[in-house]
Amino acid sequence: MIDVSGVVHRYGEATALDGVDLMIEDGEFVVLAGANGSGKTTLVRHWNGLLEPDAGTVRVNGTRVSADRVAARTAVGMVFQEPRDGFVAATVGADVAFGPENLGCPRTEIDERVGDALDAVNLAGREDERIETLSGGERERVAIAGALAMRPDHLVLDEPFTGLDAPARESVLERLCALHAAGTSVVVVTHDLRDVLAPADRLVVLSDGSVVVNDAPDDAVEQLTGLPVDRPC
Repeated sequence: MIDVSGVVHRYGEATALDGVDLMIEDGEFVVLAGANGSGKTTLVRHWNGLLEPDAGTVRVNGTRVSADRVAARTAVGMVFQEPRDGFVAATVGADVAFGPENLGCPRTEIDERVGDALDAVNLAGREDERIETLSGGERERVAIAGALAMRPDHLVLDEPFTGLDAPARESVLERLCALHAAGTSVVVVTHDLRDVLAPADRLVVLSDGSVVVNDAPDDAVEQLTGLPVDRPC
């Protein structure tokens, strides 16, 4: 569980998050939406200690993130908006293995985690391929595999569909739905609600650093009139 309570975050004089309260239950599929600058990325970066709140608390599985960042980063797998920002190796297998290696896992377990993660995103057997030769959708799936190899309780993806064509978008969404069905909680951060509401359990919308909608997708969409979020098709 991710528990956000009264979180405030400022960049200088600008308030990016203004007293945010939010809970992500184990096994949920949550869409976190809002216009650019609404605070979405700032919020999720608190969940694994990439940012610290100016006020309020963030707990992951009952433990404050500030008290144990390693535990938080193991429990919350983060996939960044631009996959290349998270790549640390030249080949698919080496990149996916990086996280488990940093955890100090034995070689046999690392190989098992890499194999399982690549299988989960339909890239099994492609460990030796160079990341630079992959398509945008394949790179996104490698980034997801890298997070999955940490075996997180929660998978958080920041704008995972940006720059993807329709087939790649469909492929990534299919993988996320499969992971959710297998018990991983999934949080998709997006400004574009196309395709993502159908599998979602809940839609949360931020505006000017505050939660303005937090409801089941059908009910939440009815509340979106006038809010700066792209409406679903």
